[in-house]
Amino acid sequence: MKLEFPQSLAVYDDYAAAQRTVDYLADHDFPVQNCMIVGTDLKQFERITGRLTVGRVALAGAMSGLWMGLFVGLVLSLFSTGTSTGTTILSSMLFGLLFFLVWALIGYAFTRGRRDFSSVKQVMATKYEVLVEHKVAAQARELLAGLPGALPNPFE
Repeated sequence: MKLEFPQSLAVYDDYAAAQRTVDYLADHDFPVQNCMIVGTDLKQFERITGRLTVGRVALAGAMSGLWMGLFVGLVLSLFSTGTSTGTTILSSMLFGLLFFLVWALIGYAFTRGRRDFSSVKQVMATKYEVLVEHKVAAQARELLAGLPGALPNPFE
């Protein structure tokens, strides 16, 4: 969704405050379809979850291969007529285990120890801006005057 001529209503340090503002406007019959909450000042965070070793990489690759092999085996067993279902599933799981294990170890070998840890990355906003369509900006400011702390202090 895009606003035609958005104007900044307020900027907050957390999403909950921006959400509270829009909720307050909604409770007072403001046309909230003319609002938008925009996360700004993006930062990337990376949380380290553990140390990588050859054993852990091999285990993770093998387990991923088992799951993928199970899935492929189940799908193949739906369409196979000559072989037993169990044989199809087991052979797919074994092939998946070997294939994913080898590729995980090859991938790990190519890093040459430059990244011997696992992590989870996340992008988060540090500021949240409430924008409103210019046609209703004055009405939104009037309504927010009744909500303590909703508008930024002009003397800060």
